[in-house]
Amino acid sequence: MSISDLSRRRLLAVLAAVALSAPALAAPPALLNVSYDVAREFYKDYNAAFIRHWKATTGEDISVNQSHGGSSKQARAVIDGLEADVVTMNQANDIDAIAEKGKLLPPDWAKRLPNNSAPTTSTTVILVRRGNPKGIKDWADLARPGVSVVIPNPKITGNGRYTYVAAWGAAIKAGKTPAQAREQLQKMFANVPVFDGGGRAATTTFAQRNIGDALATFESEVNLIKAEFGGDFDVVYPAWSILAENPVAVIDKVVDKKGTRKQAEAYLKYLWSDEAQEIAAKHQLRPRSAALLQKYAKDFPKVNLFTVDEMFGGWSKAQKDHFDDGAIYDQILAAAKKS
Repeated sequence: MSISDLSRRRLLAVLAAVALSAPALAAPPALLNVSYDVAREFYKDYNAAFIRHWKATTGEDISVNQSHGGSSKQARAVIDGLEADVVTMNQANDIDAIAEKGKLLPPDWAKRLPNNSAPTTSTTVILVRRGNPKGIKDWADLARPGVSVVIPNPKITGNGRYTYVAAWGAAIKAGKTPAQAREQLQKMFANVPVFDGGGRAATTTFAQRNIGDALATFESEVNLIKAEFGGDFDVVYPAWSILAENPVAVIDKVVDKKGTRKQAEAYLKYLWSDEAQEIAAKHQLRPRSAALLQKYAKDFPKVNLFTVDEMFGGWSKAQKDHFDDGAIYDQILAAAKKS
């Protein structure tokens, strides 16, 4: 063996020993945000803003992955083991389920951030074909004979549940009894040709497949639908609708296991920053910031809104009375199918 060969082998051995003894470079932390169906565009933009903010303030790189679907399906996935660092839903009921059934975060999770841990709100509106050929002006019109309405499945989507509670509460606000509200909703659900598994799927059914005279959806979907599908639609703001809060929470057991609590908590807190609130407003989500709500007032008409607490005694009671298996919604749907 030549001296040069011997030197080369010794050098390679030294390099190998150094490589084995040196600690592996830690991969940057990665968060998983498990969210509801129609929030994907907002969080895509928000994630980019937060990643820049986090790098500028801490010097640390971070990545954020998104998972979207019907809100209750997403909650069920987290309960069943999907390791979400954070959940960003469109109703507290789904996060309550993660706390109660999954035992993954404390039951008082909503007290950990301002505004009941909901950095944005929305409301449920009615989208109709351009010119409103069926003359739809309010929820009661969706119960008329000959009107076809697309609504996401209330059993597995927050979007669908908000439509249900909006229509029910509006009937009560109009002076109807609970029995009359039930009758109106039975007629409305008899007019639903297909129950999609998420708000975005319902949008596709209405706007792309051209099914239905009306689509019940979140206000935050309207501009996106008009932009993507050519603007052949008008939006109807009913006389009364529901205040839809979009709550967020850290999943304690996951972040403590992964060591990402610091990043996950900062990710959610930054949703109240001016930058994040501005991004929300541009995606037609109503910001909590009074100044930004005023700045974008033309995009957010004043609407008569009621809350789930006011009309139903809270989401837990609404779930039990209306959406649990065999409860009022199931009874309405069974009767609607027979009509």
